[in-house]
Amino acid sequence: MVALRGRIFEKVNGDRTVTLPNSVHGPEVFERVYAHPAANGRSAGAGLSDLFWYWLSPGPEVHQEHLEPGERYEDVAATTRHILAGSSGDLMAAAARAVSRALDDLPERSAGLVRLRDLVMPAWAEFCYELVFQEPCPPHARDLITAHADDVVTALKCTGLRHPRRRARLTEYLRGRVAAGDVPHPLPTTLSAAEQVHYLQGTMFNTAVVQLSEATAHVLLALARHPEVQQRVVDDREDDRYLTRVLDETMRLYPLFGIAHRITTGEIPLDEDTVLPPGTVVCFSYPGYHATGYDRPDTFDPDRWASLSTKDAHHIPYGMAANRPCPAWRMSPLVLRAAVREVLRRYRLDSTAPHTRSIPHRAPCLLIPRDMTPAPGRVKVLRRYMRLRNGVEDVTRGLRQLVLGTVMVLHARRQRLAGRYFEEHPIGGCPVPPAHSGDEQHRPSPPHLPTRR
Repeated sequence: MVALRGRIFEKVNGDRTVTLPNSVHGPEVFERVYAHPAANGRSAGAGLSDLFWYWLSPGPEVHQEHLEPGERYEDVAATTRHILAGSSGDLMAAAARAVSRALDDLPERSAGLVRLRDLVMPAWAEFCYELVFQEPCPPHARDLITAHADDVVTALKCTGLRHPRRRARLTEYLRGRVAAGDVPHPLPTTLSAAEQVHYLQGTMFNTAVVQLSEATAHVLLALARHPEVQQRVVDDREDDRYLTRVLDETMRLYPLFGIAHRITTGEIPLDEDTVLPPGTVVCFSYPGYHATGYDRPDTFDPDRWASLSTKDAHHIPYGMAANRPCPAWRMSPLVLRAAVREVLRRYRLDSTAPHTRSIPHRAPCLLIPRDMTPAPGRVKVLRRYMRLRNGVEDVTRGLRQLVLGTVMVLHARRQRLAGRYFEEHPIGGCPVPPAHSGDEQHRPSPPHLPTRR
């Protein structure tokens, strides 16, 4: 399904797509092209943008990751950096408190099955709310944010359709808060009031919540599947060096980004003989890049980072520094360590679920309270049940993803959210050519292909 998803992304853009790295162009070309100043187009002119805008609606036109370069992007990025600023101690303490409150809702002194992403998403909803509003998060706001973020990530993974009305409830709530002046941070002045609402919803209460939830679920699932690693983290509770290696290895093997796409705004040399012309959609494969330059790249081995620096390795969990890195690159490792510590302080983790980058199963896991010794028979029964359920769900989920993914791709192509937006809001006063939709009348002409010098 993951491979099919990648091929669909390429087909959406037709002949104008190049994926890096590939069998011909390796990690060095990936790095050079990704860092090139002309690899800076974000949404205009790419059929793939219609699909992402569909998944991220409402408000993808002011989502930080999808804004075109220019004043609005710089204004929005500065606001995000301001909201995410804070001392390391305060950020870690806030993350630990939020996760602790989520764990308080679990049954006491009982081993049980959870979905890790579902467990931590309300915690990160509270955490992000407190970053934005600088006050404790009320339950109804947490529920609105969680429902919205879950709907977005479920649609992205094609395990369910999107629900615009569910998202609109959060939009209406944020509209009232912004209108009342309840946001203590200065919001981007280049955005209208409606756009400021969509910016907060998309950047802070969608991407931030989803990515922190996914990252936490990945780390905890990796620990659940590698008990010896989990025990070392518990034993080294006063030293975060080993836990940092676990985070680095988890993000290498299971990067949060699968494919990042950019649209070239000028010529970019691909190799000595080939040039990518303007308008080319370049898909940067994070899993492909992270699999290069390592011994046993498919093996989960945190100890590889004892003698390997992330600066010298093919390791960009938060993106390329020269091309829109994740604004939370400083904050995320801090709060993830705090969240993981809080979970491990209370529970031992165990899981038989397969671990893939997309974790469409939401990371099933058995939580065993550390202050109790469960009956061995109960743990065996729960593990067998988890294994059986995962096997059945894998089959049915694959079929559901195929059907729902096809439905949403076709619906997104009909709506053409990005294409219509840029036709109505031309960049630099010049209309943007329609993105390739697969129809003959939109098929790009040969100059859009990579050209020989």
